[in-house]
Amino acid sequence: MLYKVVGPGLRHLSTRRVGDGVSTLGPIGTGFVTHPDKPRTLLVGGGVGIPPMVFLAEELRDSRTARWQPLVLMGSEIPFPFRARPSAIIVPGIPAGVIACMPLLDDWGVPSRLASFAEFAGCFHGYVTSLASTWLTSLSRNELNQVEMFACGPSADAQGRRRGSAPVRHRVPGVT
Repeated sequence: MLYKVVGPGLRHLSTRRVGDGVSTLGPIGTGFVTHPDKPRTLLVGGGVGIPPMVFLAEELRDSRTARWQPLVLMGSEIPFPFRARPSAIIVPGIPAGVIACMPLLDDWGVPSRLASFAEFAGCFHGYVTSLASTWLTSLSRNELNQVEMFACGPSADAQGRRRGSAPVRHRVPGVT
């Protein structure tokens, strides 16, 4: 469970101890529907959108329906909820020096990269959506036709308004 203390209810939740009971409701939101004809899955998670992308990466890793090739890109303006490390997996199309990854994903053999404006070592400096655009731009037309994107987290439009700049946009053929 991942939450951010933003009000009295979540403040109360933050005082719970291991073993305390908590009533929950979920899942909430739209589920993921993957398509085996699009095996290059780009999973983009920002902030609280990181856990759903890790969940989807695990599902793809364990799936027998296709030969999935996920790439997980994560962004955060506060420290990531894990200790980043340099990745052992090379990802063509990712800028040189952008090597910070989520260790769990690297251990699974799932490539991941991190983005932030917070100057974290090995992270892409900028929005996670800009990192996604950089990677997508590096692909051939045929490769792009195999990509399906999933995203979760704060709206890029809201991020752009907060920073006073327009978010990066990229069209992926066949993806709605």
